[in-house]
Amino acid sequence: MIEHFNFDIRLIFAILNGKVSAAINRKLSRNFRQNGLEITPEQWTVLIFLWEKDGVTQQELCNATFKDKPSMTRLIDNMERQHLVVRISDKNDRRTNLIHLTRDGKGLEEQARVIVNQTLKEALQGINSEELKIGQEVLKKVFFNTKD
Repeated sequence: MIEHFNFDIRLIFAILNGKVSAAINRKLSRNFRQNGLEITPEQWTVLIFLWEKDGVTQQELCNATFKDKPSMTRLIDNMERQHLVVRISDKNDRRTNLIHLTRDGKGLEEQARVIVNQTLKEALQGINSEELKIGQEVLKKVFFNTKD
């Protein structure tokens, strides 16, 4: 079916290789910094999960953010240094640490959500809801066709 399309293979690979997400991450980073928030888009993905469900294992965070364990460990280490999260050993299994938000981590939520919403609004400018829906469906199919 796809052989009937006349497509720009460079553009498709640019999109699928993360150029779009890298551009959005750069914009989001800049918007966080300009608004005095010292967090990264990577940290945002962890924070948004913890705002919904605080006190989770590192593995849960890996699954939710599609990151491997070493990357998540580094990310949590940095977030602990910034006093955004704290590791607390699980009462039921002392070998497991649960990641909890600190007061500082909780305090960022409202401002961070406003900045993210503004960044998405900028990124999606000129795209109507039908185009967005189609784009999401297409990218979801590509993701499921290629994930291991």
